[in-house]
This record gives sequence, C-alpha cells and structure tokens, in this order.
Amino acid sequence: MTTLENYIDYHSLLHSAGYLLMAFVLFFVGKLLYGLFNNKVQVSVELVEKDNLAFSTSYAGYFTGIIIILLGAISGESYGFVEDAKLIGIYGCIGMVLLHISISITNKFILTKFSMKKEILQDRNVGTGVIEAAVYVGNAFLLYGALVGEATSLREGLMTFVIYWAMGNLMLIISAKIFSTWMRYDIHEEIEKDNVAAGLAFAGAIVAVSLVIMNALKDPFVNWSTSIIDICLFTFIGILLLPIMRFIADKVLLPGQKLTDEIVNQAKPNVGAGLIEAFAYIGAAILIVWTF
Repeated sequence: MTTLENYIDYHSLLHSAGYLLMAFVLFFVGKLLYGLFNNKVQVSVELVEKDNLAFSTSYAGYFTGIIIILLGAISGESYGFVEDAKLIGIYGCIGMVLLHISISITNKFILTKFSMKKEILQDRNVGTGVIEAAVYVGNAFLLYGALVGEATSLREGLMTFVIYWAMGNLMLIISAKIFSTWMRYDIHEEIEKDNVAAGLAFAGAIVAVSLVIMNALKDPFVNWSTSIIDICLFTFIGILLLPIMRFIADKVLLPGQKLTDEIVNQAKPNVGAGLIEAFAYIGAAILIVWTF
C-alpha cells in the first residue's frame, strides 16, 4: 500500500521553502538598500500620494532586477542548504548594491544631459522611469550571466561577478552611444520632453543589448582573454541587431508607416510605436540567446 511519503520529497520541499524565505528576506534588504541609496526619496509619498507612474515604473524595475539576480544565485549546483543560503545572501546583496551603482553610471555616461532622478521625481517623466527600470533589469541580466558561469571558489566567483558586471556596463555604454548616433532624432531631447514612446524604444534597446551580452557572460570562466573576446563579439552582434530589427519593425510590424514619424514627428507621440520598437529589439535578443 502506497503512502503519501512515496510521492512527496519533504527534504526538497523544505529546501524550496527555505529559498523562498531567503528571497523575501533579500527583498526586505533590497528595500532597505533602496532607502539608503535614495535617502531623499519618500517611497510611500511617490507611490500613494503623488501617484507618480514614473517612479512606480522605476521601482518595479528595481525589484524585477532583484528577482533576476536571485534566479542566478539559486541556479546551478547545490552545495547544501546552509552553503547555498550563504552564497545567495552574499551574491544577492552585492548584486543589489551594483544595481544602484548602475543608475549613477547610466546618468554619468549614457543620459548625460539631465538628471534621471529629477525627471522621475519632480517632472514625473514616465519615459525616464521606463529607462531607469530597463537599466535595473539590464544590469540584472548581466549579473545573472556572471552568476550562472561556474567558479572554483567564492573569491574567484565574486571577482568575476563584479568584473563581468563592469565589463558589461562598458559594453552597454558603447552600445548606447552608437545607438544614439544612428537614430534620426536626439534621444536626450525627446526623453526630456516627456516622450514616453522614445523612452520605451531606448529602454528596449538597453534590455536587448544586455540580454545578448549576458549570453557571453554565462559560459564557464576559462580565461580573461577568451571572456573579453566573447563579450566584445556578442556586443557587436547586439549593436548590429538594433538597426536590423528596427528596419524589420518598420517593414513587417508597422507596414506603411515610419517608426520615427510615429515616435517623434507627431503632436502626441505614439506610445504604441515605441512599444513595438522595444518589442522588436528584445524579441530578437531572446532569439539570439536561445539559438547561440
């Protein structure tokens, strides 16, 4: 006669419950870190009293980034629950700190002509909120790729984790600069004008390139020269991908219309066109990740 124990692995259930508890704990730590790095931001006021959609979008992107990092930390070979919990805690906390640093990097090297925080908190610029959310998510994908790759020790793992993140951000900066040059409009100007469509398109480009770079980072570490070559190669693929997918979106997803006209050359920018462009970038990046 069979019993319930034959069908339920209580050991695995306890481990799963423990990982879930760790995730909730790290979410709480993430909230504390957000307050530490943004000590002038009153989260409840922005979310409830002001109904600030720009802030809500950015805030949701931050916690989405935390989930992606946790998935990377939980994935891979298990070393026992206690050791796993320690590694998840270490990588999770460092990853969350790096997410906050990534916003400063973006404001200093990518969106250099205005303050992202001012646009989000004072102007309630939804386009900027979407971009900040994309920066969180994109950097989380970079960190996910660094976590999934195997390491022989905690010291080596932490070193590659941080260095890969830094290299990924450098590639993102280069990609964003190139993206800005071949666009037929000034991205800074359009975003600062509260053009949500332009913000969506740029956010899609950031996430797409991050996904492609992540594909290079997730392979097991062999040596630095191999890693650098792989990262540069996949970044080139990502940069090449953007104009190709924009052309396809123009001809296939939005036949008879021009994305640029819909996004910037109308009295009221077409948010749907910006969403289509973002989808084209991210969709192509997902296909690359799953096929290369």
